Amino acid sequence: SVYDDQPNAHKKFMEKLDGCIRNHDKEIEKMCNFHHQGFVDAITELLKVRTDAEKLKVQVTDTNQRFQDAGKEMIIQTEDIIRCRIQQRNITTVVEKLQLCLPVLEMYSKLREQMSAKRYYSALKTMEQLEKVYFPRVSQYRFCQLMIENLPKLREDIKEISMSDLKDFLESIRKHSDKIGETAMKQAQQQKIFSVALQKQNNVKFGKNMYINNDRIPEERKEIVLKHVLEEEDENEEEVLSVQDLVDFSPVYRCLHIYSVLGDEETFENYYRKQRKKQARLVLQPQSSMHETVDGYRRYFTQIVGFFVVEDHILHVTQGLVTRAYTDELWNMALSKIIAVLRAHSSYCTDPDLVLELKNLIVIFADTLQGYGFPVNRLFDLLFEIRDQYNEILLKKWAGVFRDIFEEDNYSPIPAISEEEYKIVISKFPFQDPDLEKQSFPKKFPMSQSVPHIYIQVKEFIYASLKFSESLHRSSTEIDDMLRKSTNLLLTRTLSSCLLNLIKKPHIGLTELVQIIINTTHLEQACKYLEDFITNITNISQETVHTTRLYGLSTFKDARHAAEGEIYTKLNQKIDEFVQLADYDWTLSEPDGRASGYLMDLINFLRSIFQVFTHLPGKVAQTACMSACQHLSTSLMQMLLDSELKQISMGAVQQFNLDVIQCELFASSEPVPGFQGDTLQLAFIDLRQLLDLFMVWDWSTYLADYGQPASKYLRVNPNTALTLLEKMKDTSKKNNIFAQFRKNDRDKQKLIETVVKQLRSLVNGMSQHT
Repeated sequence: SVYDDQPNAHKKFMEKLDGCIRNHDKEIEKMCNFHHQGFVDAITELLKVRTDAEKLKVQVTDTNQRFQDAGKEMIIQTEDIIRCRIQQRNITTVVEKLQLCLPVLEMYSKLREQMSAKRYYSALKTMEQLEKVYFPRVSQYRFCQLMIENLPKLREDIKEISMSDLKDFLESIRKHSDKIGETAMKQAQQQKIFSVALQKQNNVKFGKNMYINNDRIPEERKEIVLKHVLEEEDENEEEVLSVQDLVDFSPVYRCLHIYSVLGDEETFENYYRKQRKKQARLVLQPQSSMHETVDGYRRYFTQIVGFFVVEDHILHVTQGLVTRAYTDELWNMALSKIIAVLRAHSSYCTDPDLVLELKNLIVIFADTLQGYGFPVNRLFDLLFEIRDQYNEILLKKWAGVFRDIFEEDNYSPIPAISEEEYKIVISKFPFQDPDLEKQSFPKKFPMSQSVPHIYIQVKEFIYASLKFSESLHRSSTEIDDMLRKSTNLLLTRTLSSCLLNLIKKPHIGLTELVQIIINTTHLEQACKYLEDFITNITNISQETVHTTRLYGLSTFKDARHAAEGEIYTKLNQKIDEFVQLADYDWTLSEPDGRASGYLMDLINFLRSIFQVFTHLPGKVAQTACMSACQHLSTSLMQMLLDSELKQISMGAVQQFNLDVIQCELFASSEPVPGFQGDTLQLAFIDLRQLLDLFMVWDWSTYLADYGQPASKYLRVNPNTALTLLEKMKDTSKKNNIFAQFRKNDRDKQKLIETVVKQLRSLVNGMSQHT
């Protein structure tokens, strides 16, 4: 209220304050007055005690001095005791602290020893114990801080060292992959050989009844082979090492454990897989000359096998470093590359032995990896492709073999002077002829030397094809089908082509062609023995529904038809050669009275040739004889109608008629048996009717009966008659210059001109009608 805005507020406050002070002064004065007597009494009492207090002070001072003098020695001893107690307490504290620090120092010393001994996994475990157990106890000390600061550096050192060891390991397995793969493939091969040997011992007939010269391989040979296989396996058993013996996997284990402890396992896994993928690409990259030798393929396969054997080992002994999905992905990538490489490089192979060795390597390669759980079906599919290529190479090789056989053959029946020689031929070729067996020595087989050689080579081809079919994990039915199909290719393509080429060769004469036809007949009959041969190998009956038949029947029949056609062609060519020797004097006035020399030589040649044809089938010989006569008739007719021949005299026609008569006599002598009646003579009917027409000069009958079925000159064509008559007309003009002075010659000339006009009219009428 002092600071209120009331007037005189401050003054009133001061007045009230003064009044209050006066009241307090009065109360104080009252109180002092009340206690004054007591204060006076107290002062009086103190004055009385003063004397006694001085006496007491003197006594206390004297007593204190005596005590001080008496306690000096005790104080000194007490201070010594205190000092000893402090030292003792400090020593106890130091011992306690040292006891707390010593395990830490010991563990750290152990850590350094482990690092020096390269026991990095144990060192990491020690670090973990230090951090979790020991360092928290002594964290206040400076040396502990230094240790704590040093541990990350040690961990990095361990990571770097372990990674370096891993790199050395990866480089080591890269170098030893081929050795690892070779060992794994050797183990797989030994196991397979043992299984096959047991299978053969158990009377499985795959390859059991192998025929060479119709003789079976003795059963004792199988036992010897099995014994040899077992002995060889026992010898090599001690030499075969496992993958652990060849490679030290401890760096991988250590590195994996170290990164697991460090919590960086994913980084290690990614690095390992990345590096192994790089190595896989290097392993899968083939050398450019790999296809040249089997060692190139073997090195390629062993490296791949070694790679995946290591991966399979890592898969089973580590947890998570590689997974089945990872190995499957890696294998699928590798398998695609392997198939592409093998397709490319195998296409360059032209040696069947090299392809066969490649097939064996692929089978061992596939069996080895299949034993480690990798799918290999695509490799066996590839083997089917290579099998087709192998068959093509075999076909090319056997084409050369067949060509050599045909080149070396003399195309003469095989002679057998003694029974021993006879049995040698029979052992090579399944020939049966009771009539030949009854004959006395010396005797001859109907076929030539090439037949048994070809038969043997076909069997050798089947053996060669069988070698590839083995170990493909296929049934006997499938193998039987493969053998029959490849044999069919050999017969229908290779042998057929060689036969056709042989038949077309210019140096092959009629005698050789006849022998070729005989040979193909016997080869065709031998096809059933080849089917039995395949059946004995595969033990698959020919009556099985899906059994493929051999196409030898059609193959040899086609070759025989080609040979027959070539016989007809060459026979006609030979006839043409003789006909070209003809040297007629077309202006001859009188005939010589005997046939031309070239024609008699031709007929003698045909007689000798048709003697050879007696070994041919009847229809072939008859067809060849009829073809020859028809061709001879056509050639003689063309000789008369040759455009370059301008004139023919009647004497020349008469001489020509003598030659035709000889041809007819030849035809009637039945040079080849089997013709009915005068069938062969009909080949010369056109010539005969034409010559008869000119010889008897029966033009009125010809012109009157032309076109009638019963006409005597039914086979004479008006064009032919007109051409020949015009040539005779020109001759009459040139040789009878003075014919107009002789009435008979004039009449004959007029008759010729009249007949010519009528024939032209007839020919023109035929043209208009046509």
